[in-house]
This record gives sequence, structure tokens and C-alpha cells, in this order.
Amino acid sequence: MHVEGLSINLATIREQCGFARAVDICLTHGITAIAPWRDQIAAIGLKEAERIVKANGLKLTGLCRGGFFPAADAAGRQQAIDDNKRAVDEAATLGADCLVLVVGGLPGASRDIDTARQMVADGIAATLPHARAAGVPLAIEPLHPMYAGDRSCVNTLGQALDICEQLGDGVGVAIDVYHVWWDPDLANQVARAGRMNRILAHHICDWLVPTRDMLTDRGMMGDGVIDLKGIRRMIESAGFLGAQEVEIFSAENWWKRPPEEVIATCVERYQSCCQA
Repeated sequence: MHVEGLSINLATIREQCGFARAVDICLTHGITAIAPWRDQIAAIGLKEAERIVKANGLKLTGLCRGGFFPAADAAGRQQAIDDNKRAVDEAATLGADCLVLVVGGLPGASRDIDTARQMVADGIAATLPHARAAGVPLAIEPLHPMYAGDRSCVNTLGQALDICEQLGDGVGVAIDVYHVWWDPDLANQVARAGRMNRILAHHICDWLVPTRDMLTDRGMMGDGVIDLKGIRRMIESAGFLGAQEVEIFSAENWWKRPPEEVIATCVERYQSCCQA
């Protein structure tokens, strides 16, 4: 059995298992596309991770993550750029489709979000020549506004696309439904992304009502209020036909369940809730 069009972001079972076991579970359920995190790769070693990827013919729909460009001083900003270049090299070694960028929030005690956003654009610009040379597209992932202070000062798809227009080839967007579903301009911006040919990834989960934790209470597809099929139709109409990548942070639910159960549920919900 092969499940076409589904990728598993390995954060979905990060608390239960490491990279090698996560890959085995995905393969058992017919999934050959994954998106690992850098700490998961570091734990097993880049060479061993590369071996596992190649031996199993895995497709990496992305590597998570780069970003966090704003810093209180020039040395901090350069340190972030250097780390992003290392992340590019890791993505290239693993053959990832893109390096996902969670761009960072306000540095230190700053209240100047405009300057933080400029630091993001400058940091991506400084990383971009290295990424182009390595053949690794950079995927800006706009995050929900509740993360503007600490995780991402780029909060709408429109803002992310503005940076793409400013910087040119080699940078696009990762569209995560958890972060953009609320945006009244979403349809227009997805269509714009399609015209620009900048959609690099599509992440899925669901928004629970109520949400008990800002970071670690994402829902399994079908358990919340996001119009997953509608957003997928937008994305496909914009020309992106790549995999839907399940990315769930769930400290009190899915991270406590057997990983085999989690992945089996991802397959079932993808087939019942996410197909446009």
C-alpha cells in the first residue's frame, strides 16, 4: 500500500520516537514522504539520516527549520545567518524540497516590529545566495499573529509574498493551514502565490475550539474548524499539487498515543477530510 500525496512532518510523533523509528512507522503505513526537524537529524547524525533517506527512497517535503533572524545586535544577526547556511547544507545533503523558515519575532525587549521585519528580510537576503548555490529553496512560513512577539513577525501570506517579491528567485512560502485559515484575504493571496510560482509546501492539521495551548494543542484533521478541503482547492487551483504535510503539536493528546496509532489516524483523516 502506498499513500499518494501525504507527507508526515516528524514533529507529529516527535515525543514518541526518533528519526529511524519514525521512518519505519511511516513506511509501514505506506508513506514515503516525510519532513524531519534538524534536532531529529542531529540526534542520529546527518550521514546516518542521509543513508536512511536514500536506502528507502524517501522524499523530503521540507526540512524544519531555519529562520529566527532578528537579534538585539549585529553579532546575533550574523550568528543566525551562519546557522541558516548550515541548515541549507543539511537540507541539500538530505535532498529536501525546501528549508522551512520560522523567521523569528521581536528581539530582546524591542517593541519595534517593523524593524524586526526588516531584520527578517535582511537575514533571508544574506542567506539566499548560499541557498541558491546549494539548490535549496527557502520557504517562508507565515505564523498566526499570536506568535508575532516570539516566533514570527511575518503573520500573513501576503507579508511573506511581499518578501518573496523583494528578494526574487529561490524564496517561496510554506502554507500551513493552522496559521492562515483565519485570513480574510487568503484566497487572493494563495492565487497570488500561484501566479508567482512560490508555493513550496502545504502543511495541514486542525484548529481546535477551544485551543488550550498556543503552541502544543493542534488538532488532528477533522477535529476542528478549518476548511481543509476548501484550502486545498485554493492551493491546487494555484498550481501546487505537492503533498499535504501533516504537522501536529499535541502535548496532551497525540504525543501521548502510540505512534503507530497516530500515523494510522493521519492516513485515515487525510483520506476522509483533506482531499479536494
